[in-house]
Amino acid sequence: MPEWLVLTLAMLAACVVVVVITVVRHRTASDDEDPSETPDVIEYMTMWIGVVYAIVLGLAIAGVWEGRSAAQDHVQAEATALYEISERVRVYPDDVRDRIRDDIHAYVSHVVTTEWDTMADHGQVTERGGELFERVRQDVTDYEPKTDFEAQAYQPLIDQVTAASQARIARAESTGETMPGVVWFGLIAGAVVTIGMIFALQIRRTTRELVLAGLFSALIAFLLFLIWDFDSPYSRGVTASAEPFLNLFPGAGD
Repeated sequence: MPEWLVLTLAMLAACVVVVVITVVRHRTASDDEDPSETPDVIEYMTMWIGVVYAIVLGLAIAGVWEGRSAAQDHVQAEATALYEISERVRVYPDDVRDRIRDDIHAYVSHVVTTEWDTMADHGQVTERGGELFERVRQDVTDYEPKTDFEAQAYQPLIDQVTAASQARIARAESTGETMPGVVWFGLIAGAVVTIGMIFALQIRRTTRELVLAGLFSALIAFLLFLIWDFDSPYSRGVTASAEPFLNLFPGAGD
C-alpha cells in the first residue's frame, strides 16, 4: 500500500472515530446533563496531558530525524572516501590505477543497485558488497610503492580506505528501525489518552467543536506517521538517498 494512502487513511480514521463517538455520546446523553459541570481539575489535567505528550512527540520526531540525517551522513562519507581513493591513485602505474578504479566502480554499482534494495527490503547490507569492498581494500593496501611520490600517496590512501570502511559499517548499523517497541506503545497510548480527554470535557456536536476535534486528531495521526516514516532511514518515504554515490560516480547506476 502506498505510504500517502496509509497517511490519508490514518488521518481520516482518526477524524471519523472522534466525530462518530461524539455524535453517539450526544444522542445518548441524558436531558439533564450540564456541560458546565466539568470540573476545573479536568481541564487542568487535559492541558498538562497535552503539553507532556507534545514534548514526547517532539523528542521522538527529533530522534528519528537525527537518525535519518546521520544515515545520510554515512552515505556521504563513504562516497567521498571512495572518490578520494579513485582520484588519488592517479600517481600509481596505469595497470594498478585502472584496477583500483574498476573495483571501486564495481563496488559502487553494487551498492546503488542491489545492496540499496536489500537494505530497504531486509534492513541489512549484502555479503557481496563486503566482498567487493575487501577487494578495493586489498588493491590499495597490497600495493608496494615504487617511488617516493607513490610512497607519499600511500598512507593517505590507506586513511581513505579506513574512512570508507567505517562509513560502511555505520551505514550497515543504521539500516534497521531505531524506535523501540515500548516507545511506540507509549506514543500510541499517549495519543489515545490525549484524544480521549476531549470527551472528558464533554465536547458538544457544534460544527466548530467537531472540526477542531477532527483536526486535532488528524494532527496527532500525521505526527505519528512522520515518526514511523523517519524511523527506518533507508526503506520508507523520506529516506537517506544514494545520490552521493551517483553524483561522484555518474555511471554507477547504469
